[in-house]
Amino acid sequence: MKTITTHYIDGAFVEPHGRQVMDIIRPTDAELIGRVTLGDEEDTRRAIAAAKRAFATYSQSTIEERAAILRRLYEAASARADDLTAAMVEEYGGVVQFAGLIVQSGINAFQAAEAALQEIPWKRGWNKTTVTMEPVGVAGLITAWNANALFICLKLASAVAAGCTVVLKPSELSSIQTWVMVEALHEAGLPAGVFNVVTGLGTVVGAELVRNPDVAKISFTGSVAVGEQIMRDGAATLKRVTLELGGKSPTILLDDALLEQAIPSALIMAFLNSGQACAAGTRLLVPKSRLEEVKAAISVAMRSITVGDPADPSITVGPMVSDKQYDRVEGYIRKGIEEGAEVLVGGLGRPKGLEKGFYVKPTVFVHVTNDMTIAREEIFGPVLSVIAYDSDDDAIRIANDSKYGLHAAVLGTDLQRARRVASQIRSGRVVINNMTDDPQAPWGGFKYSGVGREYGQYGIEAFLEPKATLE
Repeated sequence: MKTITTHYIDGAFVEPHGRQVMDIIRPTDAELIGRVTLGDEEDTRRAIAAAKRAFATYSQSTIEERAAILRRLYEAASARADDLTAAMVEEYGGVVQFAGLIVQSGINAFQAAEAALQEIPWKRGWNKTTVTMEPVGVAGLITAWNANALFICLKLASAVAAGCTVVLKPSELSSIQTWVMVEALHEAGLPAGVFNVVTGLGTVVGAELVRNPDVAKISFTGSVAVGEQIMRDGAATLKRVTLELGGKSPTILLDDALLEQAIPSALIMAFLNSGQACAAGTRLLVPKSRLEEVKAAISVAMRSITVGDPADPSITVGPMVSDKQYDRVEGYIRKGIEEGAEVLVGGLGRPKGLEKGFYVKPTVFVHVTNDMTIAREEIFGPVLSVIAYDSDDDAIRIANDSKYGLHAAVLGTDLQRARRVASQIRSGRVVINNMTDDPQAPWGGFKYSGVGREYGQYGIEAFLEPKATLE
């Protein structure tokens, strides 16, 4: 059993002032696998003070010095990639193939930030005016539990590339994963105070970061409700904020789509990270003229969506992260049935033979209308709603009829038509025919899906302020 009793402040592993201890439960079998001592406000203030001291020097570092630090961070994290993946599988229940991709994506963020450093116009001028881009100050990084390694690396890479120092508050549900990550990044030998970590509750550690006047910037990934609270509470000290929040992502299947290709792609996007992904394509919009074909194709393709031990490479859906999340997803499945949607595949209850852990059945609802709860609220589990539409314009209307706007997909053979549809979706990112990625492309949402952008040049610029000097 893993016992975690220290936090990382001012370049060292230190005992916390906080005394609250939390159990770490393995989601595959609900067994106790560790305990973590959570930090409190005093620990957070100590970390902020260390970051503030370090900022005085680190903010003056050169682009070349920051690039060298990003290279060291990349090498340090790469050396522990297998350990990071194993921790995600055990503590979070992420299926091993996807966990490996998540970890590597996080590690690669350091390389992507180094490349983006060269693209930013750090200094511009005209007449006797010079504008320089300068780091905003101490940044509070608050991360979610569903892709711990990715969120930590991505936010840290952007912040240190900009010249900011940071205090990280990871999810307490990711304590083992965070411990492995911090051990790894410690080996990069960053200047003391540039990178600090306090694991604790959002209502304690997170709240102190948001209200503390010595923190200039908050970068948060998580729920809409917490994002709203951060904006409200951060206003008292005029916090700069980047919020990556929820999604109810539409996948529009056009009437010319090849179902043997499109349906497996749609299911992969729907059940991404066991459905515990803000980008998951949980609304599948299909033409009414092909609804019966689509239902038959889904029934066949779902045979390859396997549920079970996430350490098994053949498994595509693992457990929910906790019993609370299991109950939440089951509640939405029950709500869908009560509101009149038809269960095509899956339904209530644990899958056969998986009664011990927090497993739910991957579920596909058909005859869903866009006003149903399962079509409007983020479930954060392997639940897909199939919604029929009449025309391309109708599909676009339904896709945009959501308070969210994070991610979307369009599936079809006529690329010109697919691009035309994609251009009308109010979403921070739209993919065509595949769940593709680009580490330099901005990531973030419209509407309730957030404020600001991450990744590449856009992510670094979120930690910068322009300063004008006039003669």
